[in-house]
Amino acid sequence: MGNYLNPDNEGFRRMVNSEIYVDKTGLLNHTNRVINTMQCCLCVSRPRRFGKSMAAAMLAAYYSRGCDSEELFSSFEIAGSADFRKYLNKYDTVFLNMQEFLSQSSDIGGMLDLIRRSVLWELLEEYPDFRYFDRENLMRTMQDIYSGTKCPFVIIIDEWDCVFREYKADKEAQEQYLDFLRDILKDKGYIHLVYMTGILPIKKYGTHSALNMFDEFTMIDPGPLASYVGFTQKEVEELCKKYDIGMDEVKNWYDGYAFETEPSVYSPRSVVSCMRLGRIGNYWNQTETFEALQIYIDLNFDGLRDDVLSMIAGEEVPVNTENFVNDMSTFRTKDDVLTLLVHLGYLGYDLSHKCVFIPNSEIRSEYVNAVSVSDWGEISKALKDSADTLYAIWQGRSGQVAESMREAHFETAHIQYNDENALSYTISLALYAARNFYTIHREFSGGKGFADLVFIPRKHFSEKPALIVELKWNKNAESALEQIKRKEYCKSLEEYHGNLLLVGVNYDKDTKEHECIIEKYIKR
Repeated sequence: MGNYLNPDNEGFRRMVNSEIYVDKTGLLNHTNRVINTMQCCLCVSRPRRFGKSMAAAMLAAYYSRGCDSEELFSSFEIAGSADFRKYLNKYDTVFLNMQEFLSQSSDIGGMLDLIRRSVLWELLEEYPDFRYFDRENLMRTMQDIYSGTKCPFVIIIDEWDCVFREYKADKEAQEQYLDFLRDILKDKGYIHLVYMTGILPIKKYGTHSALNMFDEFTMIDPGPLASYVGFTQKEVEELCKKYDIGMDEVKNWYDGYAFETEPSVYSPRSVVSCMRLGRIGNYWNQTETFEALQIYIDLNFDGLRDDVLSMIAGEEVPVNTENFVNDMSTFRTKDDVLTLLVHLGYLGYDLSHKCVFIPNSEIRSEYVNAVSVSDWGEISKALKDSADTLYAIWQGRSGQVAESMREAHFETAHIQYNDENALSYTISLALYAARNFYTIHREFSGGKGFADLVFIPRKHFSEKPALIVELKWNKNAESALEQIKRKEYCKSLEEYHGNLLLVGVNYDKDTKEHECIIEKYIKR
């Protein structure tokens, strides 16, 4: 039992002993299926705080010969598998956290030398009596040990991509690192399983597309591992029931990552923090400041700003993910930026429609923070002032609301400001702060038609007035209010009668002025 060779199971035991542990041992069914096959090399990339290190610790506890984990796993899903004991604690397991080695080194050469010396030290201590071709050659030493013991290796690598995050522009260092991994891992009979995890997929360039023996499971396409990306709908429902927290609120704030086989995947860090602390809040972004997002959305690519604004307003935008080279510095088009944001967790991806979107309210707040401090002109001001705009609606100050609409008015290349649909983007931005208090519905069915925008107070803000917003283009605000009444949009909101505001908005394309009328609904 060592630090790197055949570690104990204490890391996984601490996770199991935590107040909240969601059983993800089903992942071992997949690794057991591919062990000692041509598909035995897996690279699983996830955003920060999505349980990557927890999965790596679980695999180490299961495969490592340095511990006895049967009792530890006995109450979890994997224990019901016919192959549970076949692979349990049967492998010489090497577990490397690459960030640990990088932080102790001044350059890539020093990092790789430290890895070699650390693993060799423990291998030679565990197996001192073999004849070795070269005691300083890690690959040959592992090969010699396997020849003598016939006990294969499982290699688990956490934070595999830290070199590409820390040495963003140093291609020589990146290639040196990939060469090291390839020499140790590729086509080696002594290895029966490799599990690598990090934020980025495997780097692509030239002959160093390098680790081409890996099956990759990413935020673009997690394949059969989709249910292990984060928490599933069923898992979150069970937690909400146990902790007596409203599922609708949790879904609005933390759901949004969607895959073909798992249409609702939640941010694990955020859900666990919400349950433990008993309140909705921004938790995932506590591990990194919004400036990290700001760097990317401020890049000067045509159409990038327009896409970000559209997504803040609730829309999806098309993206081509095929040309992304899987690093954090090579950006040739806005598509490369958007693809990186998918891998970082700042965007969700719809594989069937090839579109990206902001997954939930927690992440959307990060975009608003980033845009608000960026040089985005009136848009930045409108987002910062959105709380004042909402208060102005509550207080019936229609002139201030109209001015806020003017400030939020924007032109884009793909959404021209020439119809009610484009006007709805302006409203969404000007009233961004409403998301703190309301669930917002576009094209809300009610009465004899569909209201453009309806704002329903969230559970803990029932004292706030519900809002029905009707939009007009080149007409007048009075006709917007008249349509709300004529088509009886208020019928479906009877529980809010007495606390319901009607908001009519019009944009005059000739004068380029916004007009607003606010009226308290009185049931006749």
